[in-house]
Amino acid sequence: MELQNFAIAAASKSEISKPITQLQKWDAAYYAEKLKKQLFELDDELLKPYFKLENVIHGAFEVANRLFGLSFEKSTQVDKYHEDVMTYEVKNEDGSLNSIFYADFFPRKGKRNGAWMTSFKSQYIENDKNERPHVSIVCNFTKPTNTKPSLLTFNEVTTLFHEFGHALHGMLANTHYRSLSGTSVYWDFVELPSQILENWCYEKEALEIFARHYETDEVIPLEYIEKIKKAANFQEGLQTLRQLSFGMLDMSWHGINPSDITDVKAHERTIFEKTDLYPDVATSCMSTAFGHIFQGGYSAGYYSYKWAEVLDADAFEVFKEKGIFDRSTATSFKNHILSKGGTENPMLLYKRFRGSEPKIDALLKRAGLVT
Repeated sequence: MELQNFAIAAASKSEISKPITQLQKWDAAYYAEKLKKQLFELDDELLKPYFKLENVIHGAFEVANRLFGLSFEKSTQVDKYHEDVMTYEVKNEDGSLNSIFYADFFPRKGKRNGAWMTSFKSQYIENDKNERPHVSIVCNFTKPTNTKPSLLTFNEVTTLFHEFGHALHGMLANTHYRSLSGTSVYWDFVELPSQILENWCYEKEALEIFARHYETDEVIPLEYIEKIKKAANFQEGLQTLRQLSFGMLDMSWHGINPSDITDVKAHERTIFEKTDLYPDVATSCMSTAFGHIFQGGYSAGYYSYKWAEVLDADAFEVFKEKGIFDRSTATSFKNHILSKGGTENPMLLYKRFRGSEPKIDALLKRAGLVT
């Protein structure tokens, strides 16, 4: 209702916009961004100067060093598939090789959009030798120019940390079989290591490491950090409904015999009418465009996005209680979760770290849905 009233008022004052009486889906994102800027006096252009790519990479490496004792040494000796790719030898505290890390950050012809992590070589043990992994993260950030470095939006900062969290899952693997190593875990557990690392992007102690103005080297102002944290919950209720609706649609297709569904749109409406806040668009059909659940590997598993949020919020509570760089907590997380891969049931691993099964309370509190 707040967004609709804002949109109606904004459209009435504009000479370009047509009058609005009912907010539609195609208007929502536009007016949400304008309302967000008005409420928090915060936008990407204000923050980007503080997120120079090289600084953010340094920040991710420093977080990994403080938590797990890893160091990253840039290497020119590792073969790579493109000149833009950066390669690193990752070392443990005793100087031994932990892994090889590849970072591929810029778009180019033939490269697909998005961001992801992959392993060129998984960790495994053979003939008493612990073969170390070769891990890569891929993003599509704006390339630097002759006069300006690559500056990231805050969403891109969290994306980098997210994929780096997956990378740490691969780097810190310590299992016998490559088929159970690193990210080779149950689908609804694989996003915990990635999503939990995003939390450091909102913490003052971590931001002060890498959030520095690219021209003045000024640390990001405290008021900006507070605004980032407040803005993180903007329209969280709507986003929660959206994810729940997608998960329910996924389960509706994979939980019954789809041959019994004769009208795709009608079936979809029976699911979405439970969560929709906007009028239905008669000519749209989410199911036919839902690549995640029909060709993206998330069949009957799209719920894992929201479930992973429950896990990461609950797990990060331990870091908040003990300190976000508390080494003993990080070591426990590494030993019980990151290093184990898919060798045991995820809930058993999680309870060894947390001491109990995950509760939803931390997620609801972080999302601002409860006080």
